Amino acid sequence: MEPILRYLQLLCENHNRDLQNFLRHQNNKTNYNLVCETLQFLDCICGSTTGGLGLLGLYINERNVDLVKQTLESITEYCQGPCHENQTCIAQHESNGIDIIIALILNDINPLGKYRIDLVLELKNNASKLLLAIMESRHDSENAEKILSNMRPHELVDVMKDAYNQALESDTDEESGGDQILPKDVGHNIYILAHQLARHNKLLQQSLKPASDPDLEGDEALKHYANHTAQIEIVRHDRTMEQIVFPVPNICEYLTEESKIRVFNTTERDDQGSKVNDFFQQFEDLYNEMKWQKKIRNNPALFWFSRHISLWGSISFNLAVLVNLAVALFYPFGDDGDEGTLPPLISALLWAAVIVCTAMLFVLPKPGGIQPFLLSVMLRSIYTLGLGPALILLGAANLCNKIVFLVSFVGNRGTFTRGYKAVIMDMAFLYHVTYVIVCMLGLFVHEFFYSFLLFDLVYREETLLNVIKSVTRNGRSIILTAVLALILVYLFSIVGFLFLKDDFRMDVDRLSTADTEADGTERVCDTLLMCIITVLNQGLRNGGGVGDVLRKPSKNEPLFAARVVYDLLFFFIVIIIVLNLIFGVIIDTFADLRSEKQRKEEILKTTCFICGLERDKFDNKTVSFEEHIKSEHNMWHYLYFLVLVKVKDPTEYTGPESYVAQMIKEKNLDWFPRMCAMSLVSNEGDSEQNEIRMLQEKLDSTESLVTQLSGQLSELKEQMTEQRKNKQRLGFLGSNTPHVNHHMSSH
Repeated sequence: MEPILRYLQLLCENHNRDLQNFLRHQNNKTNYNLVCETLQFLDCICGSTTGGLGLLGLYINERNVDLVKQTLESITEYCQGPCHENQTCIAQHESNGIDIIIALILNDINPLGKYRIDLVLELKNNASKLLLAIMESRHDSENAEKILSNMRPHELVDVMKDAYNQALESDTDEESGGDQILPKDVGHNIYILAHQLARHNKLLQQSLKPASDPDLEGDEALKHYANHTAQIEIVRHDRTMEQIVFPVPNICEYLTEESKIRVFNTTERDDQGSKVNDFFQQFEDLYNEMKWQKKIRNNPALFWFSRHISLWGSISFNLAVLVNLAVALFYPFGDDGDEGTLPPLISALLWAAVIVCTAMLFVLPKPGGIQPFLLSVMLRSIYTLGLGPALILLGAANLCNKIVFLVSFVGNRGTFTRGYKAVIMDMAFLYHVTYVIVCMLGLFVHEFFYSFLLFDLVYREETLLNVIKSVTRNGRSIILTAVLALILVYLFSIVGFLFLKDDFRMDVDRLSTADTEADGTERVCDTLLMCIITVLNQGLRNGGGVGDVLRKPSKNEPLFAARVVYDLLFFFIVIIIVLNLIFGVIIDTFADLRSEKQRKEEILKTTCFICGLERDKFDNKTVSFEEHIKSEHNMWHYLYFLVLVKVKDPTEYTGPESYVAQMIKEKNLDWFPRMCAMSLVSNEGDSEQNEIRMLQEKLDSTESLVTQLSGQLSELKEQMTEQRKNKQRLGFLGSNTPHVNHHMSSH
């Protein structure tokens, strides 16, 4: 029997709707409902027909347990997809099948459970999956209420707590390999089942909430399952919404907080205002990071360095500031020769400051305690070792710290695991490598190279990045405007060279007195090139233009009017118009960047990351905006679900998981909810979406009924035709019988 059930299961594999319906109804003269027959078979082998419900241990043993498991798996495959007709058929069947399935979850199956607990766990796991399949993707509560009517809610909670405690007591659970089911996983499936049923039962909903007393026994299990369970909402092809509750894969624990903050703050919106597209494109990188983080946990040293990456970054910046402060104040070194001489009192105070600041490292938060510690150590080193050795010591410390930071950076992001092309294109990695090179140049070549390390402030502060972007963002406009300015300077230089060559005389301060003119001036426009350089250099740098540095002409000179026009045109065209155009582009760009930043921060605070709904949509609703982004549309829950679909065996997919997996394969993001949420739809009971869905369901049921009636009418027509033929045949024979008898009597 087991191979037959396995064959029926494989017929429905990948949620084949046609074969699922065919097992229930074959459209023949004689139909066999194999779905109900399989449920009745489960009822028989578990002893319910003999009045043994609740005494499953007497009927389920090591010889037939595989048959029971296969029966549960086959019935589960009948329902998943979902196939609503098969779900209803199983839930509303007159046999004790549902009671048996519930009993498999709630009862101890002894004596089998005493020596083969693994088989009992598999039975409970399959039974819980079957009940979830019966309720899968249903918008009504009929099947859930049918299940709830056959159980007491507290029993379900007790079973999941027992499974969790059993996992804690077992020392080999975590080390067990292969496909063996763990008690904690079974309890997790039962918790998800209870979570789905809790929508229809307030008592069960209250039982799943951990009590306020942390010492209360059993609450640890509820907290564990709650923390490792997530829920999302998806949109089907017919635009109906569905809620999915699923276990969070273990690998998701390795996603770092730094990555979460980076993704949340840097994900860009598309043309429709949604961040889902950019978020989806980052999935592979985030998943690879999770795998890498899981791998480095096996290397405690690398994991410790990676975990404190923000600390190494703060230390590097503070050391760079202190090194440059020492260079600025005391360079060149060794001129005074008294670096190490200090009064005894000040020397003692410095030692005390070093001790106190060292103690503060363990008391204050790490960023706050680093700065006074480094400052006290630097001062003590300067007056103990001297300026030169102290600077070498600080530079070496900064270099070592930055190397540690680079190792942590690579450890966090798994840079080298993504290939050489990804390494070359990773600008953050190249920036930190350049930082290390500059540290080495400052330590081994010259101290002035340390000044470049201060640009790290631009990398760390978004405001300064916006200042740089204000120039680079509209760089094309600025460059073209500058080219226009050069063209104008070239034209003014030509005019000056042709007509005002004698006015280009400037005061100079020579280094030597040889070959100098009496008035200390020289001509600067004897060639066109010198004229261009003078107009470009002096004209753009003086507020009044080039006229501020030229000779002051007399009003009696014949070119006085031309000179006035020349000076005024240069001032208005080049200084006022062109240069202010460049400044205006920079200022406007900076204002736009600031507005974008404020708008981006406002969107992060008031808009759902997934669906794009704003905070005011949830005013006066049963669900607040905070609850919505935390429970209904938690962005990380969607990431965890993508990970679940990626790591799960496709043959084990539920109906919604198969749907999402296919959409991911097609790179179709329509399964993400946009501008909608189930909590808002449920609050609007007469919404158009619900009406369309109800009408569609009624239309489908009507079509199936019409098809069924048409088949029955065809069968009836065939039967009537056959009966008519039989009557005609019998009538023909009856009419011939008297004639034959009369012919025989005449003889």
